[in-house]
Amino acid sequence: MNHNDKSANLLLPLILIISLFFLWGMANNLNDILITQFKKVFTLSDFKAGLVQSAFYTGYFVFSIPAALWMKRFGYKAAVVFGLLLYATGAFLFYPAAAEREYVLFLGALFVIASGLAFLETSANPLIVAMGDPATAERRLNFAQSFNPFGCIAGIVIGREFILSGNEPTTEELAVMSATQLEQFYQFESQAVQGPYLVIGLIVLAWALMVLIVKFPRIDNQAAEEHTGSWADYKTLLRNGEFMFGVAAQFFYVGAQVCIWSFLIRYGQEAVPGTGEKTLANYLMGSLVVFMVGRFVATALMGRFRAAWLMWLYAIANIALCAYAMLVPNYSGLLALAATSFFMSLMFPTIFALSVKNLGPLTKAGSSLVIMAIIGGAVLTAVMGLVSDMTSIHLAVGVPLVCFVVIALYSRARDKVEVATK
Repeated sequence: MNHNDKSANLLLPLILIISLFFLWGMANNLNDILITQFKKVFTLSDFKAGLVQSAFYTGYFVFSIPAALWMKRFGYKAAVVFGLLLYATGAFLFYPAAAEREYVLFLGALFVIASGLAFLETSANPLIVAMGDPATAERRLNFAQSFNPFGCIAGIVIGREFILSGNEPTTEELAVMSATQLEQFYQFESQAVQGPYLVIGLIVLAWALMVLIVKFPRIDNQAAEEHTGSWADYKTLLRNGEFMFGVAAQFFYVGAQVCIWSFLIRYGQEAVPGTGEKTLANYLMGSLVVFMVGRFVATALMGRFRAAWLMWLYAIANIALCAYAMLVPNYSGLLALAATSFFMSLMFPTIFALSVKNLGPLTKAGSSLVIMAIIGGAVLTAVMGLVSDMTSIHLAVGVPLVCFVVIALYSRARDKVEVATK
């Protein structure tokens, strides 16, 4: 088979794999809207509202290694199809959860969705890395991940238009409502999620069918990876300090990203009193547009600068922006917090690519451990909510600030390794 034939055979599977970055971006950022919605429907504290992300990212943690073992047994394509089926199932579970108006049922549905996404991310990321020259893996993955923000923005638009009603009664207004009026209000707000998630479930189900019927060619290093994903591989990786630093960096990165996006609307409510939830959702969407632009800019810059060095510079910028948002909790602080998205844009794919680079036959096992680090979104979002309840939301921005300090340290250490090995 010549190079052109091989490229043609890869084109449709590549499009389908890149589309997954859109689909999980949409699910991830709908959570940011759900936190605002559930806080209203169930009158939750910031800590309890943060459990939306805890339930979601725990699904990643629990299913990342099973996803890698599944890939070892059945291959990449089967992992993608199974992940999409779990995703669709979780979306459909929103219907009965809303009908019953039970917060725990919503958390369960989010856990199922995230379990599916664990299969998708564990398979899609290394697949993109494997489709080409290892020397350009970081740049190629950044390009593929550049399509993820389109899904993130779609999630915010769907949430703003079809979930958030803009009806935000004060505590005093709620107090004078009759029992019947309160029941109608909470039921209406709860059921707002049913339609959007039903449609999402149907689309994801259709996508699973397309992946199932399209033929996926074997990639160059797939034969070598047939022997990966065993428990012995994980023991080897756990003793690899350099790799585990990458896992830790990913834990703190995902924690920082989820914290900032989950509580951006909440920060805006304190920093700019009287601003409505739909207006603040626009700032969240704007930060995601900036994130998307940042991905393409980072991909271009990586053609001229070392990836780890660039990430170190970006981490320093975000430390400064978070410090400003903590110290100046007003409109400019809101803009500073939104601006962190530009500098976060390169972090996930770059940490991922640097971590699994040169792992050889340990790539599948390594990628699943890096995906497991997404549990940072569960742990640190709850921590930020707790800090907010104890102090204030602007002081709670100290949680993502600490995360960026860890990323800066990892970037610096990894850049020294990259320079030394050239």
